[in-house]
Amino acid sequence: MAKFLTNREENYSQWYNDLVIKADLAENSAVRGCMVIKPYGYAIWERIQAELDKKFKATGHVNAYFPLFIPKSFFSREASHVEGFAKECAVVTHYRLKNDHTGKGVIVDPEARLEEELIVRPTSETIIWNTYKNWIQSYRDLPILVNQWANVVRWEMRTRLFLRTAEFLWQEGHTAHATREEAVEEAEKMLNVYADFATNYMCIPVIKGRKSVNERFAGAEETLAIEALMQDGKALQAGTSHFLGQNFAKAFDVQFTNQEGKLDYVWATSWGVSTRLMGALIMAHSDNNGLVLPPRLAPIQVVIVPIYKGNDQLEKISELALKLKSDLENSGMTVKYDDRDTHKPGFKFADYELKGVPVRIAIGPRDIEQGTVEVARRDTLTKETIKTENVIAHIKNLLEDIHNNILQKATTFRKENTYYTDNWDEFRDIIENKGGFVMAHWDGSPETEELIKDETKATIRVIPFDSPDEEGKCIRTGRPSERRVLFARAY
Repeated sequence: MAKFLTNREENYSQWYNDLVIKADLAENSAVRGCMVIKPYGYAIWERIQAELDKKFKATGHVNAYFPLFIPKSFFSREASHVEGFAKECAVVTHYRLKNDHTGKGVIVDPEARLEEELIVRPTSETIIWNTYKNWIQSYRDLPILVNQWANVVRWEMRTRLFLRTAEFLWQEGHTAHATREEAVEEAEKMLNVYADFATNYMCIPVIKGRKSVNERFAGAEETLAIEALMQDGKALQAGTSHFLGQNFAKAFDVQFTNQEGKLDYVWATSWGVSTRLMGALIMAHSDNNGLVLPPRLAPIQVVIVPIYKGNDQLEKISELALKLKSDLENSGMTVKYDDRDTHKPGFKFADYELKGVPVRIAIGPRDIEQGTVEVARRDTLTKETIKTENVIAHIKNLLEDIHNNILQKATTFRKENTYYTDNWDEFRDIIENKGGFVMAHWDGSPETEELIKDETKATIRVIPFDSPDEEGKCIRTGRPSERRVLFARAY
């Protein structure tokens, strides 16, 4: 265990905070509730962003950018939307400061009050649908498939780096369609994009499903989500996709002439993931030695560390290392050669282990003589000696094996921590003492869902798509139920 990390099994929350700080991912800023994402943490986010951006564009979406500020009156147009976000909104009331000349320093200029106050965007549906009104007149203008990469502000009182901060980075897709069917298909398609990314890049298996009415996005007719299980047994919502119906089109009077020549309101979706995915990546795989990064998202996939005494040895090692680095990069891998003379090899080994670099190559004088290198893998902390001529093929296969191993480990963990129960006392015991996912019957009422939440702090994460029809009795009330839903405590 890295001596500067709290033991994960003893205090999971502190272990997480330690890891974010010590692995140089992020830190708290001078602004309460906001974070500074440091270069290594941002490099991981860039990998996430780049892969998702490819997927969005492959499905026909284009990027745009909309204002950070939203007129307050826009929020009042969609009642459930304003109710859902009102408590989290930051409001701009003035546009100028001045010196009060009394020694107190700078104050807000009372004469510079805005005619209409502005909301710092918590999400962009309102400003975007006000804009779409100018873009859409006919069915020929549809569909609009737009995404934006942006920051948003939600004034959270209790914050944790990456998982819940007052300001965070995300992407938000906002699409407009001529028919209900197209919009529903879009919402489902984008949820599948998120699920594919979570599994095949983040190595996190997820459960896809619909949110209950209580958990639905404010202003949506239907919210779809992917839920992941963290190593402490809590769920984490890893992505959402919303079918908005015609709610925002009606709120902003966005109509179009359809193919029959009649006026109709546009159908809408929105969908998004955020830097919360960074938290998921950390909590799903990492250990007491530090980060464990899936190879497809690691900023550095392979690091090469020379072990030497004197410049003569370093020159010979560097010749081989730089050739190896070039060959690995030509094979599509990201590689770092760390020949700094300010740190010893042992420090470097520990540092790259902490930062989750999937593969480490060590080269010393004996390796030069014998035509070998030492290859260590981060996921299992094992190492082996490989002939130099076999290194490229070996590491290419090794990265794939590491990916599969991390995914399999997470999948096994989820399977072993998913429970089925029809007994209320057993349900409470699992939630309180074991954690994990619990598949149980629910009578479908928001009141029962709220009652269960009040008594156990567990919520319905999703109504899984693959949950079969199965008659039963609600875990709490005993009333009839048509299928099991997924309960868990969550971040």
